[in-house]
Amino acid sequence: MMPITTTAAILRQRGGPFTLEPVSLADPGPGQVLVKLAACGICFTDVGVQRYEQGTPLPQVLGHEGAGTVLAVGEGVAHVAAGDRVVLSYASCGQCGSCAGHHPQYCTSFMALNYAGVLSDGRVPMHQGEAPVFGGFFGQSSFAGAAIAYARNTIRLADDVPFALAAPFGCGLQTGAGTVYNTLDAQPGHSFVVLGAGSVGLAALLAAVDRGCATIVAVDRVAERLDLARAMGATHAINSAGMAAADLALALRAVVPTGIDRIVDTTGVSAVVRGGLEGLASRGQMALLAVTAPGSEITINPNTLLGGRRLVGAVEGDADPQAFIPWLIGRHRAGRFNHAPLVQTYPFAAINEAVADMAAGRAVKPVLLME
Repeated sequence: MMPITTTAAILRQRGGPFTLEPVSLADPGPGQVLVKLAACGICFTDVGVQRYEQGTPLPQVLGHEGAGTVLAVGEGVAHVAAGDRVVLSYASCGQCGSCAGHHPQYCTSFMALNYAGVLSDGRVPMHQGEAPVFGGFFGQSSFAGAAIAYARNTIRLADDVPFALAAPFGCGLQTGAGTVYNTLDAQPGHSFVVLGAGSVGLAALLAAVDRGCATIVAVDRVAERLDLARAMGATHAINSAGMAAADLALALRAVVPTGIDRIVDTTGVSAVVRGGLEGLASRGQMALLAVTAPGSEITINPNTLLGGRRLVGAVEGDADPQAFIPWLIGRHRAGRFNHAPLVQTYPFAAINEAVADMAAGRAVKPVLLME
């Protein structure tokens, strides 16, 4: 192939802005897919890597909720071909015990494939002249006009789903909704709470609505997000600004005196997690999803767990993207998972504005449009 030149948003300094610069992209090797990107969601994981040292080399191109059209495929790729519309998710090896057991989100090579800054074959995916630009972030690096992905994290997309709505399925929607459907297995009649009404939390809320949960509570510090949660199916909303753990637990039990059956925490804030845990019903379950800053700690009273309560962590909604993303898109197409109110689009050149708006609560799920 002729070398592909594209524009990428490069992070050169931890805590610094993204800068749009030209890069040359490697050809797709065996098992790899070259995708022309049309849209990419921004996730707090991107912002976490931008702000905090997480072992990712710089300069690097982030972005891990890409959607677009296949330009070319490498040897051995059979399920997609040039011209196919696709959405991209996280990378996994397909060979370890977790992958073989249909849990690729716990792949033993997860960090190497998603954070190391190089492709699985050791190549640096982008260059500026002779200077390397690291990438392959979550098997894609989709803050760019084009990206190298893998067969395993490239999912075919129906023609009637716009790229801007498809992109967030790759991580944020999969994580929030999958935690409700898979990790917690929420059931009709369960009481449900989401702590943090951002895109992941509201995706969890949509899944709880779809599952028929009876009482659905959104907890957040931003009034506008609580209004949105109500519009999307929350029966109750709690503004947690200034609340201590005990206050939150009391507020939850004021809604459901016997305690909450299922809770999803997207905040990683110690007082919020403890308050949620103390608001759980006996044999209730709570899932932690937040990627926190290095050195973060959460303090709990271990006696709280003695009521048969369970505190679990989950990655990517315990979902295999090749199976789960098409299924979740099917729920969307059937009108049972309408995440469109979460999405706010920005031109690619406004990436720093979009990140700032998300951090400030002005945007729930920013999606960059590449063209």
